Amino acid sequence: MSAQVSAQKTSWADDVDELAEPTNDYIDENGLRITIEYTINDEGKKVKITRKIKRTLQKSVVEHTVAERKKWAKFGKERGNKPGPDRATTTVVENVVLKLTAGNKSTEVEPTAEQNIKTELAKAGAGKVACRLCKGDHFTAKCPYKDSLAGLETADIPSADDLTPPADAPPAASSGGKYVPPSMRAGARGPGESMGRPGGAGSRDDLPTLRVTNISEETLENDLRELFGAFGRVARVYVGRDRETGVGKGFAFVSFEDRAIAERAMQKLNGKGYDNLILSVQWSQPRPDGR
Repeated sequence: MSAQVSAQKTSWADDVDELAEPTNDYIDENGLRITIEYTINDEGKKVKITRKIKRTLQKSVVEHTVAERKKWAKFGKERGNKPGPDRATTTVVENVVLKLTAGNKSTEVEPTAEQNIKTELAKAGAGKVACRLCKGDHFTAKCPYKDSLAGLETADIPSADDLTPPADAPPAASSGGKYVPPSMRAGARGPGESMGRPGGAGSRDDLPTLRVTNISEETLENDLRELFGAFGRVARVYVGRDRETGVGKGFAFVSFEDRAIAERAMQKLNGKGYDNLILSVQWSQPRPDGR
């Protein structure tokens, strides 16, 4: 009885041989590679696994040096093998492009349209953008103080009626855009005068000059020339500055060629807001020592 039981008993190797079946691998009419395998799952049941693989040929354009490097002869344990990666030891996946950035783009603030315009102006050499009211680094239309500060570019510019000379004024000698000598101009003292000669009608001492105070340290001559030039021709502009540092002292002198224009500019700009300050415009008084 025991002999019969031992004869019927098989080894574990025999059980494995009965379960193991050959793997079926073939290519069908559609070009798909089909692999069929049999295995035992966790529940002890025999299952069939079918894998279908479709191969596609992809061509890519690479650099000439990269293509030459792929043709190099292999060395070491791969010596004598055909070019290209060995599927048994190498897994080929998609190329990953590495992009190096200075920082995280999510933390960077996107530039606004106004900042883009400022950048383009700076590249073109047009200089920085400056507000005509407060001299800030923005456009005049977007000035935060445009409601509190008077609009000098529109409200204080003299109208055509203001620029019209009075009826009793002598007629100008120029006509047709021709050059008129200083001695023949309106208000000239007589022949022999020149614009640069002391005592002449256009000398620096006889020019009507306004003293402008309470201006900022960053105010330039061109800023005041543009501001006062809206009323008439400006002869010269002087801004008081420190000799060592070059920082403005808060006052300036503006000279006109016509006293009526200087009077009109003083009335319009005295007490007006400019560069976050209130201007004080008065007639320039000579020094006691006569200088």
